[in-house]
This record gives sequence, C-alpha cells and structure tokens, in this order.
Amino acid sequence: MNAPVFSTLGCRLNAYETEAMKELAASAGLSNAVVVNTCAVTAEAVRKAKQEIRRLARENPGAPILVTGCAAQTEPETFAGMAEVTRVIGNHEKMQAETWQSLRAPDLIGVTEKVMVDDIMSVKETAGHLIDGFGRHRAYVQVQNGCDHRCTFCIIPFGRGNSRSVPAGVVIEQIKRLVGKGFNEVVLTGVDLTSWGADLPATPRLGDLVMRILKLVPDLARLRISSIDSIEADENLMQAIATEPRLMPHLHLSLQAGDDMILKRMKRRHLRDDAIRFCEDARKLRPDMVFGADIIAGFPTETEAMFENSLKLVDDCGLTFLHVFPFSPRKGTPAARMPQVKGPAIRDRAARLRAAGAAQVAAHLNAQQGQVHRILMESPRLGRTEQFTEVDFTADQPEGQIVTARITGRSDQRLRA
Repeated sequence: MNAPVFSTLGCRLNAYETEAMKELAASAGLSNAVVVNTCAVTAEAVRKAKQEIRRLARENPGAPILVTGCAAQTEPETFAGMAEVTRVIGNHEKMQAETWQSLRAPDLIGVTEKVMVDDIMSVKETAGHLIDGFGRHRAYVQVQNGCDHRCTFCIIPFGRGNSRSVPAGVVIEQIKRLVGKGFNEVVLTGVDLTSWGADLPATPRLGDLVMRILKLVPDLARLRISSIDSIEADENLMQAIATEPRLMPHLHLSLQAGDDMILKRMKRRHLRDDAIRFCEDARKLRPDMVFGADIIAGFPTETEAMFENSLKLVDDCGLTFLHVFPFSPRKGTPAARMPQVKGPAIRDRAARLRAAGAAQVAAHLNAQQGQVHRILMESPRLGRTEQFTEVDFTADQPEGQIVTARITGRSDQRLRA
C-alpha cells in the first residue's frame, strides 16, 4: 500500500494543517489516496486548485481524490461537481481523527455522499495540533484560526469561521516539545494573529503570549511572528519588539492599500497614517526591523491617484518584501458588487507595485554587504537571516543550526556568505 499523496495550496497555515493531516491519515491507516488542501483567497486560487486536482488525477489513476481547505469549505459544490473528486471535506472536519477513520477503503468505494462540510461558523474551538514541524530547521505552531472581521474583499472568514484561539498553555507545551526535538526557530501562525486571546478567559493579547513563550521556553533560540494586523499590535507586543532579541526583526503586515478611501471601502480598521506610524514606532524600537506587506492592486473604484497613494506607501512605510495581489472579485463578497477597475489597469498597477518591491529588496540586499548575521540553515548551503533574508553559502553548513557569517555579496534575490 502506498502512502497518501498530499498537495498544499495557499498559506503557511494550510501547510501546517497538511502536516497535521498527514499524521491523522497515517494513524487512520489511509493509503492510496490523493489529498488536495485548497486555497480560496482569490478566484485564481480556486482555478489553480481545480487544475491541480485534474493533474493529480491523471498522475494517480484510480486513487480517491479528497479535496479540503478553504475553497472546499466555501465552494463545496464546485468540487463535488468534478468527476475526479471522491470526497469534499470541510476545514473543521479535516482536523478530526474520526474523519480520517471514515475515509479508509473500502469506505470510499462507490461513495455517493461526496460532501463532508458543516457550518464552519458554528465551530467554537481550535485544537493545538501537535506536529513535529517542517523539515529540520523551522517549526510552525498554529495559535489561532478564523477571523471576526469582514473586509469587503475577503472570503476567508467563510472558509475559516470566526476567530478562536489555542490556549497559551497548550502553545507553550508544544513549543517546549519542538525545542526538545532540536528546532531552533518557531513561527506563530494563524488567520488573524493579533486577535489571539479575545475568546480566552481574561482576554490576553498576542504580546502576552509572545512574552510568556520567551519567558517559559528559555531554550528557544528564535521566535517569529507571521502576518499581523498592525492596528491591533498591543503594548506587550511592542515591548517584546523593543526588548526581546529572540523575537525576530521581521513583520509581515496586512496593509492591503495606502489610500484612506480605499481602506474604508475595504472595511479595514486602519488608515494610511496608522500604518506609517506603526512602522516608524517599530523601527525606533528595533532599528534592524524589516517589513513585508500584502497590497491589493486595482481594488474596485480605485483611481490612479488612489493607487499612487498605495505605491507611495512602499517608501513611506519602508516596506521591503511585498506580496502583491491583483484584485479579483470573490463571489459573495461586497467588493464583487462594487464598480470594477478594468483588467489592463489592474495588471499595470500590480506590475508597478512589484517593481517597487523589487527595488526595495535590492536596496535591502545592498545594505547588508559586509554585515555579520546569525543565519538559520535550511539546507547545507541555504539559510535565512533574522530578517528572513535568504543567504547562499559557498561551503556546506550544519543544517538546522544557527551560524554566524559575514555577507560577502548578493544575487538578484539573495545574499551570499
């Protein structure tokens, strides 16, 4: 019997959950199946999911195709209608051991009920799934799932449900276990990380969790935070940025736009000046801080002048690593009913944002020449600095370890040491 084939699309949280599903499937004895963990963030993501399903069906003839993830949750009928698909599994169901027990052959033979998707909004808890992490260098720990906010462009709350947090004690015990296995870096992941704790007793904040982790797991060399909503950064998180060298100086910000009118139409909770102020404050506390950001190009009603405000935000905030999303309407969201920007303008604006991002990356790489960095090795000759910048080495280094090296050059996207 062959082990299941897993394919992951989308975010780091999906990648984390795939690792958990692998363990659940192995415990259930599932074999000879294909599992596709989909993304729903854009219409293009759904198209790619369907393309991936067809490709894997061709490459694995006769194997049951199990489709899960956010697109499966929000559009179960889309995937149930595909001849290649055996089962469609919801985001809550995919993390339950009993689901995988029910998916073992011969249960999948001649199945007529293809959809196992319940109401994600009724889910009240998120379990801390205990996995061993990715590879031998960096572990991801899910501390939060879902989102209580309703940005007008976003379908994800309907794929993930409302915000729910993993209790701090569960998180800390998992991180201790991972550090004991030799991991030098842990990344906290979630859908809306800065909402962590709002549903827990005493309503702690993300900064409280960060401080507790660093205090109670003294052997953890590096703690990294994935994407945050900067307007929700709390006092303890800023204190950790200022005082905790083990908290990495790299934050990915969910900004989405740099024009106040567009931000209001997106139903975001911050304005342009809020984003600039946060970046200035964080950089004062930690001068080596590097920012990434999500920015949408061509949101409905966006004029050229409005777009220019987003483009200028790259410099005004000192952003380095950009994730640029050409706007695509998601059925069922308010933004899909707004006046749309024409496709050529969207593509042009996305290209200009990406060019601005490339220039920022080049400037960042140039500024590192001659600097000494502590680098976590992801393979014998590739590692990442504390700022998450990739570094190529000319000689083998110990994988999974943190090495100190001087930067001697750069390529288009990486440093050399």
